[in-house]
Amino acid sequence: MGKFITDQILGMKWLNTLIGNLLGALGLDATSRIGGSIQFFLYDVIKITVLLCVLIYLISYIQSYFPPERSKKIMGRFHGIWANCIAALLGTVTPFCSCSSIPLFIGFTSAGLPLGVTFSFLISSPMVDLGSLVLLMSIFGAKVAILYVVLGLVIAVAGGTLIEKLHMENQVEEFIRRASAVDIASPTLTQKERLVYAKDQVEETFKKVFPYILIGVGIGAVIHNWIPESWVVAVLGSHNPFGVILATIIGIPMYADIFGTIPIAEALLGKGAQLGTVLDFMMGVTTLSLPSMIMLRKAVKPKLLGVFIAICAAGIIVVGYLFNLFQGSIL
Repeated sequence: MGKFITDQILGMKWLNTLIGNLLGALGLDATSRIGGSIQFFLYDVIKITVLLCVLIYLISYIQSYFPPERSKKIMGRFHGIWANCIAALLGTVTPFCSCSSIPLFIGFTSAGLPLGVTFSFLISSPMVDLGSLVLLMSIFGAKVAILYVVLGLVIAVAGGTLIEKLHMENQVEEFIRRASAVDIASPTLTQKERLVYAKDQVEETFKKVFPYILIGVGIGAVIHNWIPESWVVAVLGSHNPFGVILATIIGIPMYADIFGTIPIAEALLGKGAQLGTVLDFMMGVTTLSLPSMIMLRKAVKPKLLGVFIAICAAGIIVVGYLFNLFQGSIL
């Protein structure tokens, strides 16, 4: 039953077969490079778009119960590592990319929440969300999806805790430290208003994310059908011990979210790249993208930004090597 849900409901394997049959009926061989590329592109775009809309609707409905003011109050009730854990968990029901999370991070920091707690939120928000759990499950299976989310939360908690121990509050820009927090009572939404909010979030996020889905799936289709497997294995396979580090570095200049990176990771894995290596690429893109770091630099000074990047990169690389080490028992 679990395999049926993963393959046919989440993975929509039936859709791939249907598209292959339709292409065959049109006289296009799905096993050829061109036919295979078209099949990969259509299948992944439709599948990811459907999952995207359904997941955003559900997650946005949940998120309607956790507006910034309420999230701030929830995090303020906890102390020590428990506060970091709650912040990391709250990050799973917030926006899908780091650029969307940074304004919330600035608001939480201005409100006087501990710096380490706000960084736990900032790390987990783009890296781990409820959508990534379901989408990863549809591609890599339940074990990989759950481990990815758990280890992502561990990085968020550990990173925030370490930043807290370093006492780098003076590395936050002055305008944020001097900002006065204004407590505004969170409006109580009716059931209809929550549903409307969820629908609006679907429309807004879809417009923002869909171009990256097209780009990501397009890149995945090229990798899947045109790049020789030997090239991918040589660069990102088990014989290159630096593949994990290379994948993380490659991901940093890019800007996308989990929905745009998964088709690329799927194609790389199919070509022989190691599991931890492709997951590292995804984590690098979603957490340490160059546009996000430029935006974060407006809020924190270079020293704190460097510590944040170093902690995230080190955690991502360690996770990558762990996934590669246990790939045989996970997949």
